[in-house]
Amino acid sequence: MTRVLAGLALVALSLGAVAGGAVAQEAYPSRPISIVAPFPPGGVVDLTGRPLVAVLEKILKQPVVLANKPGAAGAVGRQQVAIAKPDGYTLLVDLVSISTIPPVDALFGRTPAYTLDQFIAVARLTNDLPLLVVNAQHPWKTVPELVAELKKKPGELTYASSGPYGASHVPMEWFLQLASLKMRHLPTTGGGPATTAVLGNHAQMWVSPTGISAPHIKSGKLRALATFSATRHPRFPELPTMKELGYDIEYYYWTGLFAPKATPPAALKVLGDAVARAVQDPEFKNVIDKAETEIAYQNAEEFTKFWKKDSDVLAKVIQKIGKIESK
Repeated sequence: MTRVLAGLALVALSLGAVAGGAVAQEAYPSRPISIVAPFPPGGVVDLTGRPLVAVLEKILKQPVVLANKPGAAGAVGRQQVAIAKPDGYTLLVDLVSISTIPPVDALFGRTPAYTLDQFIAVARLTNDLPLLVVNAQHPWKTVPELVAELKKKPGELTYASSGPYGASHVPMEWFLQLASLKMRHLPTTGGGPATTAVLGNHAQMWVSPTGISAPHIKSGKLRALATFSATRHPRFPELPTMKELGYDIEYYYWTGLFAPKATPPAALKVLGDAVARAVQDPEFKNVIDKAETEIAYQNAEEFTKFWKKDSDVLAKVIQKIGKIESK
């Protein structure tokens, strides 16, 4: 009897080991995926993330949920993903400002909320061209007219942003420094709230992604004065670039998908293949086109190289801007 029981025990242990190995090597994904958007609804990340999760859900055959986690110009949501278990089930959809917060923390001598090497670039998704937009009830129709007004009233007019040193704060401060202008700053928690602030005239202008401002430009509530891209905007070709106006600025609102460092290569391969299919899906393409933005897909290798170069440029811009306190 003792021998029989011992044999059964060995069989049970063997089966358990096999089962454990099967669990450890289970196919990815086998359960729901959460993609964190570090801003509230209504901004460029949300406009990109929502159609992305809808299409990824079809491709991956698992629930994919977009979770808005706003705060601290995106740092709250990014930090959550940075420290998440690197298993492919917690991801980040984000924009260019992921690269600006670490050099800002260094500028102020703060413990970083996160570092760029805590993330792996999965794919770039879109590239939205920034527009300098003003509340249309004001008379400025060109950047020179606006500059003349700002010089008459230093520190009196207000611009909105998605948060200190966030995606829309950096290009506006860049412009103000090159033009030797002073304005008040109204920081908000994202592109949606920033747009609301300008529409309500709590702020008179902001640097907006095309996807957010285009409907309001077409309705006549906002007026676009210039673009921050290197060449003229294909959807608003009448607008001059900042470079044409004499300001050496080139800036973009790109969006991308990221995973925590140490995410298994097998999961990254599945995700990368799924995103490559998703950006070609008619449903995704249709939503992005209606949002007046552009698909600018790059695979992991291409996006990693692009992100490194872009973040190096932005780190130098942060140094030039220096320490700024919200007013």
